[in-house]
Order: sequence, then structure tokens, then C-alpha cells
Amino acid sequence: MTSNQTNEPTDSLRLLKLIHLADSALPIGSAAHSFGLETLVAEELLTAGALPTILRDYLQETGVLEATFCRAAHRTARADWAALNQLLSARKPAQESREASLTLGRRFLRLFSVLESVEIPTGDAHYATAFGHAAHHLAIAEDLTAAVYLQQTVTALVSACQRLMPIGQQRATRVLWDLKPAILEAAQASAASGIDAIAAFNPLVEIASMRHVALETRLFIS
Repeated sequence: MTSNQTNEPTDSLRLLKLIHLADSALPIGSAAHSFGLETLVAEELLTAGALPTILRDYLQETGVLEATFCRAAHRTARADWAALNQLLSARKPAQESREASLTLGRRFLRLFSVLESVEIPTGDAHYATAFGHAAHHLAIAEDLTAAVYLQQTVTALVSACQRLMPIGQQRATRVLWDLKPAILEAAQASAASGIDAIAAFNPLVEIASMRHVALETRLFIS
């Protein structure tokens, strides 16, 4: 063994693991959820041309909210885990989106436990808090964690819209590329927010999520 070799994971290895966890192909079922966007498309309230605006609004409200809780999970002790996730549940009025977030969070933590051979917090876990917890275990910086979490969130939403609207690969890539500054702005805004005061006002998407169950034909669970 050379002098610079240790049993500790390198920064590059930790980053590769975080990128892996943020991959849309991670087998936790995220591709089955549109978080209300399917309803907006079905009701002709969302078009391909309006998608960047909708996603920017989403980042400014729901994105900042979830990134704030992702950061809190990155910092919190396990004793606060249940209370932390209950606070986030209370800020998700749409049942379908709330349950989708909890389902993805539980699956994410179970998979992370297997991959890293570590114990995970018991009880409910939202996707945002689960991601923050995993990044803390990997010793990834909080700012980077929040940004990567929002990046994968927006990527999943754009992917859902590709199955709902005529959006090709190049156009989808352009949307995601152009949203990078908005992702960083939302991640930075979450650094100045606290979980007790933070809230999101995104009625169009929230109400659409509530109406999703009434659609005659559904491609997504939420």
C-alpha cells in the first residue's frame, strides 16, 4: 500500500456516490410520479413552451421548501428525525404528492442502507430528508447536497413531461441546461431559510396534484 492510500473514501469517490444516488435510474420508483404535472397537461394548463416558467416557479417555492428540509436533514440528529419529517408533511397539502414523497424517501433510505451497509433512521422519511441524510453520511457539503437534490428533482419532472408532451431529448436538455442558475438560486435561498418559518405557495401544482386521482386516464401515480 502506498503512503497516500487509506481506507477512507476519497472526495472523488464520495461525489461519485452522490451522483449515483441522484441518477433518475435509481430503482426507487421516481419515474412513476409527475407530482401534479400530468393533471396540468391533461387540462391543457401546461404546454411545452410554458414548461421552463412552471419549473422556475416550482423551484422558487417547492424547491426552496424541500431544499431547506434537505439541509436540515443533513444537520439534524436522529432524535429530531420524526419531528423533521412531520413538519415537511404538514407543508405538503396535496395527499398524492405527500405520499409520493414519503414513498420515495422510504425506498431511497432502504436502498442506501443496503448500498452503504449502514443503519438508517426509523419512521417516515421524505425524499428530500432522505437525500440530505445520505449526503451527510457520505460527508458531502451541505450546499452541494441541496443543489444536487434540486437538480435531480427538476430532471425527474422534465422526464415526466417528455412522456406527456412532444418534448424531444435536445429540447429537454436545453430546458435543464437553462434552469441551472435557477437551481442554484433555490439552493442558496434555502440556506437562509429555517424549517419553522419556511412555506411554499404553489397552488396551481398543489391543486393539480389533488385533482390527479380524478383523471380518467393516468400514466403516473401522482
